[in-house]
Amino acid sequence: MGYLQKNKDNIIMINNLAIPVIVENILQTLIGTVDTYFAGSISDNAIAAIGVTNLIMNLFIVFFTAISIGTSAVIARNVGKGEKEKVEFAISQSILLGIIISVIVGIINLLFYKPILMICGASNGVLNITISYYLVVAVPIVFLCLSTILSSCLRATKDTKTPMISTSIANIVNIILNIVFINMNLGIVGLALATTISRLINVVILFGKLRCNNIKVKLNMKEWNLQKETLKAILKIGIPAGMEKLIMRLGQLVYNSMIISIGVSAYIAHNIAGNIEGYTYIPAMGFGVATATLVGISLGEGETEKSRELVYLADVITTFWMVLIGMILFVFAPQIVSIFTDTVEIQEMVVNVLRLIALFQCFIAITQIFTSALQGAGDTKFPMYTTFMGIWGIRVGIGYLLGVVLNLGLYGVWMAYALDITCRAILLMIRFNHGKWKEIAI
Repeated sequence: MGYLQKNKDNIIMINNLAIPVIVENILQTLIGTVDTYFAGSISDNAIAAIGVTNLIMNLFIVFFTAISIGTSAVIARNVGKGEKEKVEFAISQSILLGIIISVIVGIINLLFYKPILMICGASNGVLNITISYYLVVAVPIVFLCLSTILSSCLRATKDTKTPMISTSIANIVNIILNIVFINMNLGIVGLALATTISRLINVVILFGKLRCNNIKVKLNMKEWNLQKETLKAILKIGIPAGMEKLIMRLGQLVYNSMIISIGVSAYIAHNIAGNIEGYTYIPAMGFGVATATLVGISLGEGETEKSRELVYLADVITTFWMVLIGMILFVFAPQIVSIFTDTVEIQEMVVNVLRLIALFQCFIAITQIFTSALQGAGDTKFPMYTTFMGIWGIRVGIGYLLGVVLNLGLYGVWMAYALDITCRAILLMIRFNHGKWKEIAI
């Protein structure tokens, strides 16, 4: 209690930054559920079309994530130094870079939509309906890109409330437009239009808030130019972070294929368990964003010891919440699973893996917080290496050994997942304690 009382102000600061991010992530997760609900009112093929499109969009998001993480670290460091002009310049450069990349991606989506969709599993039965949705959502991908980057820019200046509010408004607009467009018999094109329009509104709100915060972003394209040093700093940090996400996404594809080989029931159980567990990750992600921001700002202020203290305090808070969630998950797993399926065989598999991973929630907290801390300091390569080792060496390699070769099925695969989280948590904590992150210049 003495430790918590001593750090009362820092606890309040961490919570004030993290809670809006947590709420925002919950809203982002719920909007996917809402879109699936409305798609179900059209047809099963509409649900499949959205699923395939989201799979592809997640791969493109890797590029936007790379820019946003790199930009956040640069902005936070300059906020700590009190160098407003460099903050504004970094924001302008990241927006310009994001527009260039997303326009290129949008053109690729327009020209090669059919082979892209077929490669990613859109069968002949759902190809036509998927094309209709994909073109409306994936071609104007610039709005998704700018939403990601602008949200990160605001968070890096300690403004986590605006992205939450903006996401809330965009989600409400999306729901209203879904209802309107479905009643207008626009079908899946209507759902796609609702998604794109809501993303546009999100961008307008986020950009407007930047201007209200007296942050000057150059809009005149004649004045814009890619500045080598700033871009180098953003990409030096962002590319390894983006690669980490790409490694994870590709690993998940192989991981899912391996589970499919075990059996259809195992694959269904895995998806249900993954959806449930996805909600438990949200607090750790929120506190991770707060940690990255505070580390960057503290380092900019020259307060390395303060950075270290804030990281460990954030880890204590996050571990508390994650362990509490783990206890709830362990005790009430049967009741939670019964909401998603009535099949006894699948229920048993899901309950077993959820209770397994509930025991490792503290390691999930450590992994998320120390990954975010290193990324906030500009050390993004080491998390990339640990993710590669964990996803491909442990989840895929040992997962195959336990789940397929030793015939432990889905439980064996999730045992490998638990081992991955544990190993990465230990390695990331060791890396952080070595203190190399304190010496990284941005």
